[in-house]
Amino acid sequence: MPSLKDLKNRIESVKSTRKITKAMQMVAAAKLRRAQESAEQARPYTERFNAVMGQLAASAGGSDSAPRLLSGTGSDQVHLLVVMTAERGLCGGFNGNIAKRARAKAQELLQAGKTVKILTVGKKGRDQLKRDLADKFVGHVDLSDVKRVAYSDAQGIAKDILSRFDAGDFDVATIFYSQFVNVVSQIPTAQQIIPADFDAPEGDSGGTLYDYEPDEEAILADLLPRGVATQIFAALLENGAGEQGARMSAMDNATRNAGEMIDKLTIQFNRSRQAVITNELIEIISGAEAL
Repeated sequence: MPSLKDLKNRIESVKSTRKITKAMQMVAAAKLRRAQESAEQARPYTERFNAVMGQLAASAGGSDSAPRLLSGTGSDQVHLLVVMTAERGLCGGFNGNIAKRARAKAQELLQAGKTVKILTVGKKGRDQLKRDLADKFVGHVDLSDVKRVAYSDAQGIAKDILSRFDAGDFDVATIFYSQFVNVVSQIPTAQQIIPADFDAPEGDSGGTLYDYEPDEEAILADLLPRGVATQIFAALLENGAGEQGARMSAMDNATRNAGEMIDKLTIQFNRSRQAVITNELIEIISGAEAL
């Protein structure tokens, strides 16, 4: 049974931990507001951009002169998985869920006889995947020094992916990230970016017709690389909001658990102290009676 000194030291240790988790919760809450606003403000542009690109793709998709980013290489043998996670931990299952989704996809492709290559963005995803898939890694993007994700960061990642595609390193590219819903809900998502996969716009079906100048193929050739960067940037923003939301929730749970542990240890400490006092009284009374 632990001594009174051990119990007291442990209570003080848990109190110090609770202060840290509470401070981290408050910092995450402050960062969450900015990250959530950035993610929500980017969604209308991304959705509208994808709608326009979907209409262009529907018009030019069957053309022989369609860009390779839209039509693909004609094969799906080599897959590039871009796994986007956080640079830091202490955010519950946020990073683990993304890595789990990517690992399942990689195993599915390998079982189908495909070649898998992995590009990691964020060291937590790299750490979780290197145990099983370290031989599939082809690159890593470190954003640990970035205080706030900017479009230039997404452009750098997109440029790396596009250069690999132009060099014939892969046929299909898919990004993995977590879509932010709310503080307690982030959905691991897989999105194919090469060849570009746009949903056909629903509102314009059978309605307005557009004439493009120059033609659709020329516009797509210019916009498709930007589309890759736009989708990556949107995924980074969603990840940023999801990370802070998951960290806020995890630190809140940790703070509550620390409080419960302090209460239990305090009860145990009081009982042990009461037992010590009782034993001392018994010894004093027994000694007095012996005299």
